[in-house]
Amino acid sequence: MAVGNIPEKPQHSDDVASKADAPAQAGIQSDTGASLDDRLQKLGSHLAAKGVGEKSKKDEQAEKNATSMAQAMKLSSEFIAGIVVGAVLGWFFDRVLGTNPWGLIIFLFLGFGAGTLNVLRSAGYVAESGINVERKQQDKK
Repeated sequence: MAVGNIPEKPQHSDDVASKADAPAQAGIQSDTGASLDDRLQKLGSHLAAKGVGEKSKKDEQAEKNATSMAQAMKLSSEFIAGIVVGAVLGWFFDRVLGTNPWGLIIFLFLGFGAGTLNVLRSAGYVAESGINVERKQQDKK
């Protein structure tokens, strides 16, 4: 009997027969699942033999180049920052104390030295100061 505007779906003999065959189809699906697992294992072994999914030498080289470029940018920015800070401090002291151009010259050289020292520390050629080493050891504890 229809409810509202929705007609009732008649039951056909095909629907009854398909429900009766459902357990038999479940057995077929489990066999198919086993064969799919076998096929998946074969596919995995073929892909592994061809080296698909592994990083190629070209990818490794590109990653290494990107890392090197990032390190170079970091070192150059530290060097330039040291020089700029020295120049700004020298200009400031020249304006305040009236010692043109000596404050700028002296602090520019000090900034150059500080920038060089920062680059050498970052690159690992110069050991860090004793204060920084002690702080890092205390932070680990």
